[in-house]
Amino acid sequence: MITKLTVYETSGTDPDANLALEEYLLLRTEPGECILYLWQNAHTVVIGKNQNCWKECNVSILESEGGHLARRLSGGGAVYHDLGNLNFTFLVRKEDYDLTRQLLVLAEAVRSFGLPAEVSGRNDLLCGGRKFSGNAFYESGAFCYHHGTLLVDVDTERMERYLTVSREKLQAKGVDSVRARVTNLKELCPSLDVPSMKLAMREAFARVYGVQAQEGVLPGKNDAELAALQAKYDSWEWKYGRKLPFTDAFSRRFPWGGVELRLFVSGGIIQEAALYSDALDIRIGGAAEALKGCRYEGAAAAEAVRACGGLSEQVREDLAELIRERL
Repeated sequence: MITKLTVYETSGTDPDANLALEEYLLLRTEPGECILYLWQNAHTVVIGKNQNCWKECNVSILESEGGHLARRLSGGGAVYHDLGNLNFTFLVRKEDYDLTRQLLVLAEAVRSFGLPAEVSGRNDLLCGGRKFSGNAFYESGAFCYHHGTLLVDVDTERMERYLTVSREKLQAKGVDSVRARVTNLKELCPSLDVPSMKLAMREAFARVYGVQAQEGVLPGKNDAELAALQAKYDSWEWKYGRKLPFTDAFSRRFPWGGVELRLFVSGGIIQEAALYSDALDIRIGGAAEALKGCRYEGAAAAEAVRACGGLSEQVREDLAELIRERL
């Protein structure tokens, strides 16, 4: 039961520092506490934990124009952040995680401006049929978070230039471009801006939970654990990862997300495997581990994936069938 609400707001716009602070706060969430963390990144593409950055983003263009690439802990797809976007994170212990309630905070904040916000599926919020918020999720032991974006006044031209969303994914959403799928809230309510949205989020947070929120005290810049987390998010290994030399590669989009599987085969054995995906479930990466050491043969590889723990039966069966067909 939530008995304590805490709001943290950071003025820094460095994505690695902000993602590090998010993880830092997660591991300090108290029993019965819900934290609302409000933050912004400047000129950044953030990709999901299991995504191939080179496929999801025009990295060279982004970086040549002074932008930043960042990788988060949660699954899901790539998103563009600038100072017209407000990021939020709800951090709680697992027993207090309530996605319906957390989404209600977002919807109530937007509705306070007279806009008809509605939840669509598991991870989108819409106004007039167009997306203004995407959400993703993460859990680690006793801790969970739900975070996402609120498009207030984002540069959608840059968004479309940097993000390389597959045609297949757009068709699944019934649109022909990234910009056609999203909307800025300021287009619908010209008086709305980021400061007013921050205030609306704070008020809705307290109203939905029925508890007065208190202001959190941010850790000092000399905190060693926070510095170590920031070094992780800033590292080349975390952001880009190694490019796997491959002898076979194939991809497919399923209702739960798209996958790209790369296999490095030697002597008829799968020596290395990499799986890239925008699926919300970050555990999907375990399927690649299950393939290492398997015979490069459809039935054997499919069976290894079917035996992979932690994934839903539907995901395991879809991946196994794809592998069986291709090998």
